[in-house]
Amino acid sequence: MVEQLLYDHGDDDAFLLDYGYIDLSRIQWDVEIVPIGEFAEMPTGASDSGCVEEYATGPDHWVQARDRGIHLGVAQCWEAHETWKRWPILIDRRLLDAFGSGLQIVEGRPRVGVLRGAIAKGPL
Repeated sequence: MVEQLLYDHGDDDAFLLDYGYIDLSRIQWDVEIVPIGEFAEMPTGASDSGCVEEYATGPDHWVQARDRGIHLGVAQCWEAHETWKRWPILIDRRLLDAFGSGLQIVEGRPRVGVLRGAIAKGPL
């Protein structure tokens, strides 16, 4: 998780506008099972609005395109397990807005987009 948040996005100005004010040390992080249906409408930060939907339009393309570096093995995971190689990072929306509810995608927008596209194509 630290790798994805700090190393992948620590110098991304748009990402920092969305999440830079959150004190990550005060969050109790956990791995949870999230029902697949909850990903259908789950939002992401304002700086990446529409990003998940874009990935959902071509899930097969994005799985095949991610075949180098840290993405090596992505296609094999989808083929063998119909899921991602690394879990996305989600956050309780109440940490972003006191009146928020549900979860928000912090990291893993392509993964969630591919999942949405796969759901739209038919049963997983």
